[in-house]
Amino acid sequence: MPSFQQFTRAASVASMATVLTRSTNSSASLDSLCTVANVQAALPPNGTFLGIQIYPDSVTASVTTASSGMGGGAMAKRADAPPSSGSDNSTSSSTSDSSTSSDSSTSSGTSYCNVTLSYTHSGRGDTVNLVYAFPSPDDYESRFYVGGGGGYSLNADATGGLTYGAASGVTDGGYDAFNYSYDEKALLANGTVDWQAAHMFGYQALGEMTQIGKYITPNFYGVDNTTKVYTYYSGCSDGGREGMSQIQRYGSEYDGVITGAPAFRFAHQQVLHVYPAVVESVQNYFPPPCAIAKIVNATIEACDSFDGRSDGVVSRTDLCQLNFDLSSIIGESYYCAASSGSSLGFGFSKRAEGSTASTTPEQNGTITAEDIAVVQQIYDGIYNSAGEQAYLSWQITADISDADPTYNNETESWGVSIPSTGGLYVRKFVELLDLDNLDNVDGVTYDTVVEWIQTGFERFYDTLQTTFPDLTEFQSNGGKLIHYHGESDPSIPAGSSVHYWNSVRDWMYPNMTATEAEEQMKEWYQFYLVPGAAHCGTNSLQPGPYPSASSLMNQIIDWIENGDAPTGLNATVSSGDYSGETQELCMFPTRPHWTSNSTFDCVTDATGVATWDQTFTAFKQAVY
Repeated sequence: MPSFQQFTRAASVASMATVLTRSTNSSASLDSLCTVANVQAALPPNGTFLGIQIYPDSVTASVTTASSGMGGGAMAKRADAPPSSGSDNSTSSSTSDSSTSSDSSTSSGTSYCNVTLSYTHSGRGDTVNLVYAFPSPDDYESRFYVGGGGGYSLNADATGGLTYGAASGVTDGGYDAFNYSYDEKALLANGTVDWQAAHMFGYQALGEMTQIGKYITPNFYGVDNTTKVYTYYSGCSDGGREGMSQIQRYGSEYDGVITGAPAFRFAHQQVLHVYPAVVESVQNYFPPPCAIAKIVNATIEACDSFDGRSDGVVSRTDLCQLNFDLSSIIGESYYCAASSGSSLGFGFSKRAEGSTASTTPEQNGTITAEDIAVVQQIYDGIYNSAGEQAYLSWQITADISDADPTYNNETESWGVSIPSTGGLYVRKFVELLDLDNLDNVDGVTYDTVVEWIQTGFERFYDTLQTTFPDLTEFQSNGGKLIHYHGESDPSIPAGSSVHYWNSVRDWMYPNMTATEAEEQMKEWYQFYLVPGAAHCGTNSLQPGPYPSASSLMNQIIDWIENGDAPTGLNATVSSGDYSGETQELCMFPTRPHWTSNSTFDCVTDATGVATWDQTFTAFKQAVY
C-alpha cells in the first residue's frame, strides 16, 4: 500500500473543481468513478468546514479488491496494535468478539475505491491523513459508516462499511495514529501534554473525517448532494467511548449509533485498574489467584438461579448483590495446578496490552475471612478516608483478575501486581511522565487513589472523560442510539454505562418522573445489559447470550430507515447447555425473569434497579 507524503500545496478545491469533471451517470462503473479527478471534484471547497483546508493534490484513488479477513486503506495497521474492534486481549474469562463493534473484515473479492487525502487546520501547519473506501455503485446504499477503534487506538481499517453498502473512512488524527497509539503521543515531553493530539483522539479527528466523508460521498457517485446519506457508527470499549464522543460533539452528523461498553469517565475507569493492588497493599494481604477465582465462581453458582433459571448465567447481579453474602464462602476449599497467566487489563498499551504476566505455583487451601475482605472491598468501589464514594466497581460475579497478585519464587510469597492499564494512566496522564507503569504502590492510600482520579478528571474533562449528558442535538436531529454493556464486564464496570444512562435521563427530562422520562428516552436512546457477558464479548465463566455485529447493524438500520424501533436486543447463546438459543434482551431498566427454562419476562424491579444508582460524593463537581 502506498504511504502518505507531506503536502504544502496552496491550490484550493474550489479552483480545482472549475477544471475537473466527474460522472453524474448513476450507471457509472467503479473504474470510471475511482479516479483522482472525480474525487478532487467531489471535495468540499475550502471554507466549507471552518478551520479545515484540504490539499486537493494529495488525493489518490485506486480500485482495490479486499482480501479475506483483511481491510483496505492506504495505511496498514501495525501488527501489534490493539484490535480495531475495541475488544480487550482475551483472558480466562473473556472471549473477544471483534465483530461486536466494527466490521473490520470484508468478504474476499469485494471491489471498492480506495481513496486517500490530507488536510490541515488553518494556521497550525499540521497534516491529517484520511482513508476512505467507496463501494461499487451497484452496492452503494446511500450510507456512510464509521467504525470504532480500541484501547488508545483509532480504527485504521476503512472497509468496515462495505458489508452494509456504505462508504466509510478512517483518520490518523494528525498524530500518525495509523502507526502509533495515542498514549505514545500523549506527551510532547515529560510534563507537557500534546493537547492537539488529546482533542483529536478524544473526538475531533472522527468528527472531521465524518464531515468530510459525508460531503464527498454523494458527489463521488454523482448523486445530488441534497440526497440523504444515512450515517452509522459502531464501536465497543474505547470504540464505544468514541461513539459517545461523536453524539456529544457532532450529534447532527449521525443517524444511528451503536456503542458497546464505552470507556468513558476515563480517569475513574483507568485508576480503577490500580485499585485492587492498593486494597491488597493497604490490607497487607494478597489472596492467592486461585482463592479469588474460587470466590467469583462460587458467587456465580450461588446467584445463578436468582433470575429464575439455572443455566450458569447470572442475569440479575442486582439480586445477587441484595441477597448473597460473600462471607458464606469462607471455609470452602480451592485447588489450582501450577500455571502461567495474566491479569486482565483494558488493552490500552500496545506494549503489554494492559496485562501483567506471571507464573503461579500450585495452590491448595480454603477461603479465609481475609480473602473475602479483599474481594468485598474491591466489589464495593472506591472511597476516600472520609467514607465518600469516588467510583463504582465491577459487578459482583465479574472476574477480578486485576486483583491477582504476583508470586515471588525467592520469598515463596504473594506480592503486589499492578496492571499496566491503570499504572500507565497514572504515570502519563496524572504524573505526566513518559513511563509505562507504576513501580509499586508503597505508601499509596485510598485518598491517593481519589486524588489521582481528581487530577485526571479535571485535566482531561473536555477530551477523554466523554460524559456530557446533554444529547439534545443528536436527539432533535432524529438520531437513534443502541447502547449495550456486558453485565459481568471485568474491565469496564457495567455500572459505568448505567450511571451515564441515568445522567442523560435526568438531564434531558428534568421535569418528568423517571418512568415518564424512560418512556420518552427509549424512542431514541435504548440501553441494554447483556446477561453474563464480559468485555465486548462472551464470557467463558458464564455461557450467556451476546449480540452479533450484523444483528446490531440490522436493527439500527431498520430503526433508522424503516422506523421499526427495537423492542429488545437480538442475541444468541454460543456455548453451554443452551447453545444456539436466541434471546431478545430486556431494555433497561426492565430486567429478565425466567418463568420456565424456555421463557422469560422483562420485569420492572425498583429495588433491584436501585442497586445501580451511585452518587460520587468524593467530588464537588458532578460526575455524569
